Order: sequence, then structure tokens, then C-alpha cells
Amino acid sequence: MDIILASQSPRRIELIDEAGFTCRVIPADIDETPHEGEQPLDLVGRLAKDKALCVASEHAHAGEIVVAADTIVTIDGVILGKPADAQDAKRMLRLLSGRTHQVATGVCVARANAAGDTAEPVLQNFVEVTDVTFYALDEDTIEEYAQSGEPLDKAGAYGIQGKGGRMLVEKIDGDFYNVVGLPIARVARTIRDMQQD
Repeated sequence: MDIILASQSPRRIELIDEAGFTCRVIPADIDETPHEGEQPLDLVGRLAKDKALCVASEHAHAGEIVVAADTIVTIDGVILGKPADAQDAKRMLRLLSGRTHQVATGVCVARANAAGDTAEPVLQNFVEVTDVTFYALDEDTIEEYAQSGEPLDKAGAYGIQGKGGRMLVEKIDGDFYNVVGLPIARVARTIRDMQQD
């Protein structure tokens, strides 16, 4: 089944492929600035919807399915983005050390309308949250992981599918693939349901 993935994340592309879909990759060009007072879960839900609507309206053919997602890491209500450098990564890892944080992915699956149709596309929008608990990390572990380079392109300064999962994570409560960047089982079911409507 062919879909459009509104993301160029290699991890999301791989998960979509492993679920049996082929995709055109068309990243959405939207303003991702949080609104005044916007809560983290509201933010990721809105960004996923905005990305899906942008790509559906500009690039999709009638009936084509667009999948968009946005993932954040939060602790104490604060969003941890991608670290600026190794020092910033170490700051984030110290903050997460020995504690439980949340990884939230907003997902929007949209079925595009015919060109010129002004009605909003059919949408399924949800936010998946997974709790991740880190071991207490000593400075040597933090230094070793930060210097590996893995944290630098990842929200929260770690990748659960790589070294980070093997060095830092004590346990997770929820969908592992959500932490990777896309709760693929739920996404695949949503796509198939929408294709059958």
C-alpha cells in the first residue's frame, strides 16, 4: 500500500517500510513554534495535524493517505529538544538520570480530498505517550554516551534503538516504537481502517 510520509526521519521511514507500506517522503514545511501557554501533548497533536494537512493539501492526490508525526521528550512539563552540542547532551542526560520521563508522539493520518475540494480531509489524530525510566547515570557513563555522537540528533539526547537503549534505559511503560518515533502498530491499523472506509 502506498502512502505519503510527511517526515524525512530515517527511523520513521524504516518503521513504515517494516509495516508493509511503501511511501513517498514529503516533509512538511510548517511553523513549529509553540503557541502561548500550549501544553506539550497539545503541541505534538497540533503539529502532527498541521503537517498532515499541509502535505495533503499541497502534494496528495484524491484518496491518498498522508501520515505525519511529531515526537517530544518531556520531564517536569519541560520539553527537551535535540541538544545543541555534547555539553547540552550531558546536561539533558543528568536531568533524566535515575528518573522517569515521557516520550509523546502526535500522529495524524489524513485522507486527501480531490483538488479544489475545500472540505477538511478525513483525519485520525492521536497522541501516544510512553514512560521511560533511566538508570542513575554516573559521570563516566554520561561522558561516554555524549562523546559517542548518538545523542546529537535526537530529542532528549538519546536513542532508545541504539546505544542509549543499552546503556541508559532501565525500563519503559508503553509502546517501544513510540520512543523510536512512531507507534507503528497503531499507525498501521489506523491507515488500514481509513483505506477501508
